[in-house]
Amino acid sequence: MRKLFLSCLMALGVVATALAQPTFRNPVINADVPDISVCKVADTYYMVSTTMHLMPGAPIMKSKDMVNWEIISYVFDRIDDGDRYNLIGGTAYGQGQWASSIRYHMGKFYVWFTANGAPGKGFVYSADRAEGPWHLVARPPHMHDGSLFFDEDGRVYMFCETGRLIELRPDLTGKLDGGIDKKLFELDDEERGALLEGSSVFKHNGKYYLCMISMKWGVPGRYRREVCYRADNIEGPYEKKVILESPFETYGGVGQGCLVGDEQSDKGWMALIFQDRGGVGRVPCAMPVTWIDGWPMCGERVTPEHEGEVTKADFRVPSDLSKKHPSVNGVIGSDEFDRQPVNPDGAYHARMGLKLYWQWNHNPVDEAWSLTERPGYLRLKTARVVDNLNVAPNTLTQRMAGPECTGSISVDASKMKDGDICGLAALNGDSGVLRLVKRGSKLVLQLTEEKAKFGRNKSVDRVDVEVIEEVPLKKKVVYLRLHGDFNPRRDKASFSYSLDGNEWISIGREIAMNFDYQRHFMGSKFAIFNYATKQTGGYVDVDWFHFVNE
Repeated sequence: MRKLFLSCLMALGVVATALAQPTFRNPVINADVPDISVCKVADTYYMVSTTMHLMPGAPIMKSKDMVNWEIISYVFDRIDDGDRYNLIGGTAYGQGQWASSIRYHMGKFYVWFTANGAPGKGFVYSADRAEGPWHLVARPPHMHDGSLFFDEDGRVYMFCETGRLIELRPDLTGKLDGGIDKKLFELDDEERGALLEGSSVFKHNGKYYLCMISMKWGVPGRYRREVCYRADNIEGPYEKKVILESPFETYGGVGQGCLVGDEQSDKGWMALIFQDRGGVGRVPCAMPVTWIDGWPMCGERVTPEHEGEVTKADFRVPSDLSKKHPSVNGVIGSDEFDRQPVNPDGAYHARMGLKLYWQWNHNPVDEAWSLTERPGYLRLKTARVVDNLNVAPNTLTQRMAGPECTGSISVDASKMKDGDICGLAALNGDSGVLRLVKRGSKLVLQLTEEKAKFGRNKSVDRVDVEVIEEVPLKKKVVYLRLHGDFNPRRDKASFSYSLDGNEWISIGREIAMNFDYQRHFMGSKFAIFNYATKQTGGYVDVDWFHFVNE
């Protein structure tokens, strides 16, 4: 009887321990964080992601568990490769910083990325700490979707394109004269007609592993998956295996990301791989990696006969920091605009006083905005005369989040000039815009749907604007609210306003939020804006931005 009692106590203890162990659910960041590259230093993971035309760019995030992430810095303040980054004579939408690679080598962090579009050159930045400051060390040639690799013998390589290996100069300025430059393998019958990109390389137990997304067009359920090529020698020969091919919820497959773990151990490996989810963008999913016969198989229920599934719910992680429902709080958040600039020699956000959640749409005009001219407010001045939101400078953005989220602002419009337009938008190639328009001495509130038509050099040829509803205003302080619904088959934005901050009035109808890789190539963004259509000199003061994830 006593043995039975002790056995029951032990069983209860095991169950209690299992129940107490933290869990998470995918996606671990239900927001636009694509083209993931991760390195691990001691007990901390560091990630870099793509933000293209947004500035500052190349956000660095850190985590203790690959689940809960927070932004800690940006690699660069701005890109000055031509006026299109300033929204003059063209744009950089969907181009700019792409598919970065982060590495830690000999006590330093390195980030490599290519800026797509003319002039099409790469960037290499380095830092002693991931928090920065980051310093530009090289401008190498363009190499698509590259994965930087420092080998044990001191040689440096870039894996890029579809299985191309390039040996680099030690200073990372470009291809090593007389070094390796070769195609590592030919596509097999299964991959012909597919696009392999998003290289991510690592070494494990003396073997080289190159992981890529395999996008197979027109094959239901198989158009997103992760494949792995491995070899005993860096030049090959390489053999291939599919390491993740699983639909997840209603969005198809999951592919493109990275695998991270101890080179000498099969234990504790994790994968962070993103999934396309429509209007919210491309969201990271975390999952365990199980080594089987020398292959890193991603997901749960992995056996030699079963390739694995994306972790759907309640996967346990060995950390007391994880939550059942991962939060976006370290990536998206509210701002009272009450921080003052600090550390004039530091990174952009520290110098300017902005929280790290924020990015400008293209390079900002820093003299046309301020947190100090009216303390506790974000002042947005009109910087130049333009005719639409897509080419308006100093539009301040944050990611939106699924499954639902709400962002609201309080704006003082008393200093707007005739022709000025300000407000809050769900910004993308097709945008839902809640805007205040100054007409002479009068102020009106409009809900519009604005569809941008792009031409050569990513120029905005025109924007088709539908005014859905218009409301005359007498008050100068107005509250604007945007609700995003990214539940399956929704991707809708709805809008409301208030004249006292308490009673909210719905306006217009729902507006579709679309992901379009030919224009912005991003998930929809909260956007706070103010631009002039007739004359500069006006400004608005934004008291706060409040964010809620539901």
